[in-house]
Amino acid sequence: MGIIRSVMIKLGLANLAAERTPISVFLLDDDRRRHRWFRKRFEGDDVTVAETVEEAKKILTEDTFDAIFLDHDLLPHHYESNDHNDFSSTGYAIAEFLNEKKELQRAATIIVHTRNADAAIRMVQKLRESGRNCEYCAFPMLDLKIKNYWKR
Repeated sequence: MGIIRSVMIKLGLANLAAERTPISVFLLDDDRRRHRWFRKRFEGDDVTVAETVEEAKKILTEDTFDAIFLDHDLLPHHYESNDHNDFSSTGYAIAEFLNEKKELQRAATIIVHTRNADAAIRMVQKLRESGRNCEYCAFPMLDLKIKNYWKR
């Protein structure tokens, strides 16, 4: 470290922030406004988006991600109630898929970001069964979570 840099640090004039390397991010969400929101938050990173369970399974099998964001409610009737027999078309299906395929995405941090808290808790429990690093963060609080986890 040079003398000038040392003096700047002592005087509090040096920028000590370290730039992090780009990360790979996976998003399962049916809302295209959220796609843009995530791409803005992770500008400079590699963001891959899936809108359906089938797309998500294919992508999660083929690529490796540092961060995975899962929504639960992927179809309009999911927003109305959890009393439907269509869980194979929700984010819960991906939680089950990753729980069954324990070798996939082992190092990823998984955040369930749905507004549906009841469904989110079930998803987190399912993902933690296979020892995954997973938590729930309601979408309105997600910006702060991202800033704390993946500072730029």
